[in-house]
Amino acid sequence: MLTRTRLFGGKTRVTFRLPAQLPAGTVSVVGDFNGWQPGRAELVQRRDGTRTVSVSFPPGEHRFRYLATGGVWFDDDAADRIDPQGSLIRVE
Repeated sequence: MLTRTRLFGGKTRVTFRLPAQLPAGTVSVVGDFNGWQPGRAELVQRRDGTRTVSVSFPPGEHRFRYLATGGVWFDDDAADRIDPQGSLIRVE
């Protein structure tokens, strides 16, 4: 699930949230916004078992994917679009 919150200065905070059952181990959001570097936006487990991380984005289109322990890549069904290159979100 993706939650968008408008911030001052034209940026938008996007909170990435994964349900408790998906997947085991460490998960990072990687994308064009962080040079596709794992660990720079690592999801943190919450009391309810979900995992979240928030990232600030400037306006535009941004590609991302999740990377889990063991090199498992997956996309977000809540993205604005998913294609062979991954998930895409649009920020206004």
